[in-house]
Amino acid sequence: MTTPARLSAIALDIDTIADAEGVVALLVEEDGSLGKAARRVNRLTKGALARLVASERFEKLDAGGAVELAYPVGLAAETLLVVKVARNAQADVARAAGAEIGKVLSGRNALVLAGNFKRIGELALGALLRHYDFTDHKGEGAAKDVPTVTVAHTKPETLDVDAVTAQAVGVFTTRDLVSEPSNVLTTTEFAARLETLRDLGVEVEVLDEEALEKLGMRTLLAVGQGSTAPSKVVVMQWQGGNKDDAPLALVGKGVVFDTGGISIKPAAGMEDMTMDMGGAGVVAGVMRTLAMRKASANVVGLVGLVENMPDGNAIRPGDVVKSMKGDTVEIINTDAEGRLVLCDVMWYAQERFAPRAMVDLATLTGAIIIGLGHDNAGVFSNDDDFCKSFLKAAEAEGEGAWRMPLGASYDKQLKSPVADMKNVGGRPAGSITAAQFLQRFVKEGTPWIHLDIAGVAKVAAPTTLAPKGATGWGVRALNRLVDDLVAADAKE
Repeated sequence: MTTPARLSAIALDIDTIADAEGVVALLVEEDGSLGKAARRVNRLTKGALARLVASERFEKLDAGGAVELAYPVGLAAETLLVVKVARNAQADVARAAGAEIGKVLSGRNALVLAGNFKRIGELALGALLRHYDFTDHKGEGAAKDVPTVTVAHTKPETLDVDAVTAQAVGVFTTRDLVSEPSNVLTTTEFAARLETLRDLGVEVEVLDEEALEKLGMRTLLAVGQGSTAPSKVVVMQWQGGNKDDAPLALVGKGVVFDTGGISIKPAAGMEDMTMDMGGAGVVAGVMRTLAMRKASANVVGLVGLVENMPDGNAIRPGDVVKSMKGDTVEIINTDAEGRLVLCDVMWYAQERFAPRAMVDLATLTGAIIIGLGHDNAGVFSNDDDFCKSFLKAAEAEGEGAWRMPLGASYDKQLKSPVADMKNVGGRPAGSITAAQFLQRFVKEGTPWIHLDIAGVAKVAAPTTLAPKGATGWGVRALNRLVDDLVAADAKE
């Protein structure tokens, strides 16, 4: 597993600046005023810092941006990174400032001269998240050293190192899973990695095909019947709250590779379908974060792990399959397989755990990318208050999310002449009809959110907090949602 940079916090000591190696990152306020540490750096660099801060380059720099000075005179460091910040910076700016530090780390340690900057937790998180690099399958030339980020602050005790590290590890867990090739991350390997959560106190069960057949999860099993990889459902329980409190249920689509089945996808771009388990990857990351920080909540994570392949045993267009709920589904397109996985796991989650609320995540439709691009996940919900809670958490974490509509008028697109429903409703409103399909497997009275993360799970260009590739979107928002729900319970 990719390991985030080691994080520590120390009291600010200007006498250590000259000898610090690797990267020295200095926070300078927008007005260019130099604090105690900055004045020390300016003296050591013989006025170079003051000249930079007085320059047009610094003036035009956005808050959260940075200027890199290589091999600065008077310092042992290879890099002096001058980061522009606002005195009362918002969380997103603090994370962006930290990300500038993460970009230049490579395998080098960093001393961050943060002075009395208030949002050092967000700053540190940004640095850890942006430093991510998936190198498991690269040769000796790839940087694999784990650096240390030391935040020097007037009040170092205000940095919760464990909480920040837990978030970074959770995000890295998701990114690693999404980045793995499918010949490595098989359904069996995925389940084995989830079993390691037992070391953190998570109760983990792996349900095999025989168990799934007994439960009646025939729509899920239908998706994987064309593959030699065995289908599995993994159940992860974190019991950090009161014993009798109903849990929050997180359900993830885990299609480790999606050819489209008999309705086979075009060859161009099919290599990207290694990321079709992104929803399950997010659930895994959240569960790891919650366990690492010993969250005071009950949360159950369930993932359906399958591979969608075309062979003589594969499900066909025109087949009718019976779900665990008992409803029958006419298969129109075998490439609309994620909803067949989710509907059985969602029903099982409700039958077994009677959750207080349920969130499912899936790289479900290309239609959501057409509608929202790569900046926002699609959010569908049957409960306004629960949806608002999630959207608030996502906004606080800077993870783009946009609510989409649901409505009975879309159900007519799912009508089947031979079964209770079709698995697709045609091209119009494709992401909405997919959500309408899933809503049929939500019990009355269960607050539910469906997150279509097809556009945000893996991106072709770097984002503020991640290099191009897997983003880990959703781990931080759901982690915050858990705390928000606990806080709301405490007020009642």
